[in-house]
Amino acid sequence: MKKPLVISDCDEVLLHMVAPYKDWLAEQHGIDFVMENSDFGKAMRYAGTTDLVPPAEIWRLLGLFFDTEMHRQPAIPGAVEGINALAQHADVVILTNLNDDRRDARARQLMDVGINARVFTNQGPKGPALKAILEEYQPSRAVFIDDLPQHHGSVMETTPHVSRLHLCGEPMIARHIDCAHVKGHAHARIDEWAHALPWLMDRIKA
Repeated sequence: MKKPLVISDCDEVLLHMVAPYKDWLAEQHGIDFVMENSDFGKAMRYAGTTDLVPPAEIWRLLGLFFDTEMHRQPAIPGAVEGINALAQHADVVILTNLNDDRRDARARQLMDVGINARVFTNQGPKGPALKAILEEYQPSRAVFIDDLPQHHGSVMETTPHVSRLHLCGEPMIARHIDCAHVKGHAHARIDEWAHALPWLMDRIKA
């Protein structure tokens, strides 16, 4: 009998990313991070100025953060307990948009906070990667968790039968992110694990 499958994102679903990234930018690089809307590219300014950090430098700093500062990322409240509760009833995998050479570091990072799950890395829309995971696992049912609406749209296009939960556990940015549920791309939007877990349990046990 095939088990259900939970496919979860990592940053802002299981682990805080923007908050420690903001602290690191201020401490080490003299950059202010202020999220005023959904445009991440306009959130970074050189301290004391209105000068935006150029896109190439944004990508360089993001890469440097993931190469050297993953230890700064604490768990989202309730995420470790929630994902491990789901793992008692389903297979759980992580689908994270990082370069492939960072996969092992991400897996170790998750283990350090108490999450032992297989990690898949991806670049770009997540629908095709999720479809490949489903083809490997052949689950009885599946649920996808992510904080970014575009990935819910991608998954809806490639595998519409997958249950989709839009969850952003970082209050600093949650209010700025378009709601995939409102757009019709996710089945629900729940930003706190305490409320998300019962919804997820219902989906995998249905």
